[in-house]
Amino acid sequence: MRTLEQTTQEVLTLAAQHFNVLIGSLSPADDFFKKLGINSLQALELLTRLENHFGIELPDYEVQGVSDFRTLAERIQSRL
Repeated sequence: MRTLEQTTQEVLTLAAQHFNVLIGSLSPADDFFKKLGINSLQALELLTRLENHFGIELPDYEVQGVSDFRTLAERIQSRL
């Protein structure tokens, strides 16, 4: 079973790959909208990629208002 730390690291890695940024430039506490300069549509694309990677489905109500990597990883972890 994955730890929250492992899930968080995978979220950061996938976000870095998806938006072509250096993994070292991202941290769990970062607001991904501000850090990556993305809009809500791009955030949905990332969310879809994360759902596919982890084999889960995150309902909209669980991710509404989430904007940092750590909280996103926590929501994912709760579904694993």
